[in-house]
Amino acid sequence: MKHSNQQSTGERPAEQAPAESPGTQQTSGPLTREELQLAARNHSMPLEALRRDITPPGLHYVLTHFDIPDLDAAGWHLRIGGAVERALELSMAALRRDPAITVPVTLECAGNGRSLLEPRPLSQPWILEAVGTANWTGVPLAYLLGRAGVLPDAVEVVFTGADSGVQGGVPQHYARSLPIREALRPDVVLAYTMNGAELPPQHGYPLRLVVPGWYGMASVKWLQSIDVVRAPFTGYQQQTAYRYQDSADDAGRPVSRIRVRSLMVPPGVPDFFTRQRFLPAGPVMLEGRAWSGEGAVAAVDVDIDGTWMSAHLDKPIGGFAWRRWTLPWVADPGEHVLACRATDITGARQPLEQNWNYQGMGNNVVQRVRVTVE
Repeated sequence: MKHSNQQSTGERPAEQAPAESPGTQQTSGPLTREELQLAARNHSMPLEALRRDITPPGLHYVLTHFDIPDLDAAGWHLRIGGAVERALELSMAALRRDPAITVPVTLECAGNGRSLLEPRPLSQPWILEAVGTANWTGVPLAYLLGRAGVLPDAVEVVFTGADSGVQGGVPQHYARSLPIREALRPDVVLAYTMNGAELPPQHGYPLRLVVPGWYGMASVKWLQSIDVVRAPFTGYQQQTAYRYQDSADDAGRPVSRIRVRSLMVPPGVPDFFTRQRFLPAGPVMLEGRAWSGEGAVAAVDVDIDGTWMSAHLDKPIGGFAWRRWTLPWVADPGEHVLACRATDITGARQPLEQNWNYQGMGNNVVQRVRVTVE
């Protein structure tokens, strides 16, 4: 679906080279070499992994802006400073002696669904599967900020990773900030294990931030410093990237919490190349997961050839982790289109059509799965 103000966004011919900053150009053409290059470096979660409450690290989605740092935990230190009563410098051994919590969290990339937009912004070409749920164990951020003593005039906390590169022509370390009220939530964690094992390199070894309920860009990996600041952070990843914009000239608004979404495990078996689904006639249990960063999932409805039905919801595995849903279906021979649509307790519901925006953020459009029943 084309957006309603295409002429103001400057749709570009497909053959034009991508800009340095993701989302600053759009195309309706085939995937570019640069998009394929990004797609090869980053990876999404196979939809069949939705059957698992917890996603194994190798199946969990990964987005890495620059290179994966090669870090040695033995010589690594975390620095906490800025608008605090006392600066801290902590080794990994010291962090592991601090009180720890384990939080099950569904993380989703803010650009999930970008490649479905028409025209699409030139960046990482996610379809629907940039998601995963893991058990993250580490020190509550609020505990360490309490030790440091946040000063009364502090407004944000800035998190800087060890990964560095150039984006939008700006040399930088990847860095993001959180408002003080979010940073002091009891469930925000500085994680050093994922699903009970040491963090894999691609998931932020030796330490990463995990912000439940927020899109993945907030959960800074390879964490090296935390700075409490008295003015809003204006770094590239905060003020330029990760914003909902209507056009290039729109300052937009920042991306924050995850919009409500549900996904279905495609039933049957796939064709290798097209991924078209095939299954035999008869009873089949449709299943998937639903989540939202704004509040608990309240309902999932499943559409079969234009008829919507309410799915059964299992108990959630955590306050910010996905929720399993199921619906029995007796599949008749022929071609069918299946869809699932989640609603959260705020009343937010997935849209049936694409919500276009300039950077391709937060596209939580309803998933549709075409199946052939034989």
